[in-house]
Amino acid sequence: MNNIQNKKNKFIRLNHYLSNSGISSRRDADKLIQSGIVKVNGIPVTKLGTVIHVNDVIKLNGNKIKKKNNIYILLNKPKGFITSTHDPFNRKTVMSLIPNFSNYRIFPVGRLDRSTTGVLLLTNDGFITEKLTHPKYNVKKIYHVLLNKKINDEDIYKIQKGKIFLREGRVKIDFIYREQKNRIKIGLHIGWNRVIKRIFKKLTYKVVQLDRINFGGLTKKNIKIGCWNFLNKNEIDNTVKNFFHEKN
Repeated sequence: MNNIQNKKNKFIRLNHYLSNSGISSRRDADKLIQSGIVKVNGIPVTKLGTVIHVNDVIKLNGNKIKKKNNIYILLNKPKGFITSTHDPFNRKTVMSLIPNFSNYRIFPVGRLDRSTTGVLLLTNDGFITEKLTHPKYNVKKIYHVLLNKKINDEDIYKIQKGKIFLREGRVKIDFIYREQKNRIKIGLHIGWNRVIKRIFKKLTYKVVQLDRINFGGLTKKNIKIGCWNFLNKNEIDNTVKNFFHEKN
């Protein structure tokens, strides 16, 4: 199994390679490829979706591109920050909480809304980003939720047994239990937009505080709110690989 995985890791889509190298966003990388100025081992490549080997020689306008080192930053996101690299309304973004890695094109993995706190990974690794955000990998998330009132046993039962329906369909969770009268802990794999808040709104509760404490096995342990730690590739691989399961 490890040999198969290692073999897979030696290949990457050309647009991912360009993006990870800090050349451009993935979307702009597609435009560069289509323009005909990208060469792989001396041959112009214009086909989108082209897969290359990590040892291939990639040139842009005749200049050799080297893949930059991946950076992994684990942030304990505070309230009041937008999970984005920039904001058109000049609101505070999570990028202001970490060092400036402009040459590496660091970006947040997934989204936490402005009022939600907790575990957030920022990286320039497109491969691990896809693993943590694509629905087919079924990544687990765990939250602490503070409600505006005591939650009753009947409503916990409804959530637990999948009796809540949102516009995307039936809500399936991994577990839910009450920690205090209006504080609950919930784990789930679905990544629908604002799903936690919408679940409780359906049952006439308002989420007062929402804190993500686990994201694909990554936790904010020993990281104070608003602070961050570097992770290395081994820490990422050893943690995340145990928390996603690709759907068939």
